[in-house]
Amino acid sequence: MSRERLFHSRSPAETRHLGRTLGELLRGGDVVGIEGPLGAGKTCLVQGLAEGLGVDPRVPVTSPTFGIVAEYPGRAWLRHADFYRVESYARLLDAGFDDLCDASGVLVVEWPERFPKAVPSERLEIRIDSGPGPEERQIRIAARGERARRIEEELQARWP
Repeated sequence: MSRERLFHSRSPAETRHLGRTLGELLRGGDVVGIEGPLGAGKTCLVQGLAEGLGVDPRVPVTSPTFGIVAEYPGRAWLRHADFYRVESYARLLDAGFDDLCDASGVLVVEWPERFPKAVPSERLEIRIDSGPGPEERQIRIAARGERARRIEEELQARWP
């Protein structure tokens, strides 16, 4: 795993912008896990990812907390999963979660720490925590695998 990189966001708009920048770098087959407490900005970051992946801006991107996965067409499908309310790993398998990792889409998982064996080992790991101000966030990104490392380095190069 590469070293962890820290990004500072001063507002939800900056968090979304970071997501958009990252989304522009992603392609089918990439996996992103996003951790953080409730209200940290995980879905805000995913909304930016959707923009970067070319999802129609008129389509609302929301957390699929009750449906496990939402899919959005773009230049690559955005498959947005949320493990927060999932009761068991067996429930994920029954829902067909293991079929979502393929070259046609980008898989983004909120709360991946709940079922770590469900998420591919090659991935970007993102942790969002509160910063010093009420809207500020500390966003830590670490790469697992060569492709993830290249994405992380390119993101670092593009972020001001």
